[in-house]
Amino acid sequence: MEANRGQNGIQLLLTAEQEAQHIVNGAKNEKMARLKQAKEEAAKEVAEFRAQMESEFQRKVAESSGDSGANVKRLEKETESKIEHLKTEASRIGKDVVQMLLKHVTTVRN
Repeated sequence: MEANRGQNGIQLLLTAEQEAQHIVNGAKNEKMARLKQAKEEAAKEVAEFRAQMESEFQRKVAESSGDSGANVKRLEKETESKIEHLKTEASRIGKDVVQMLLKHVTTVRN
C-alpha cells in the first residue's frame, strides 16, 4: 500500500511538472508572438513616418526650387540690404573704433 502511495505521489509530481512545462512553453510562445507583433507594428510606424518625412521634404524642395529666379532676386535684395546696413554701422562707429585703437596703441603699461 505504501509503495502504491509513493508511486502515485511520484506520478502526480511528474504530471504536475509536465503541466507546468506546458504552461511555461505556452507563455513563452505568447510572449514571442507579442514581441513579433510589436516589432511589425513598430516597423509599420517607422515606414509611415519615413514616408511622411520624405513627402514633406519633397514638398519643400518643390517649393524652394520652383521659384529659383524669384529666390535669387529675393536673396540679392537681402544681401544688398545687409551690405548697406553694415556700411552705415561701420561709418557710425568708425571714429570710435579708431579712437579706441589709438588709445590702446599709445598707452604704455609697465
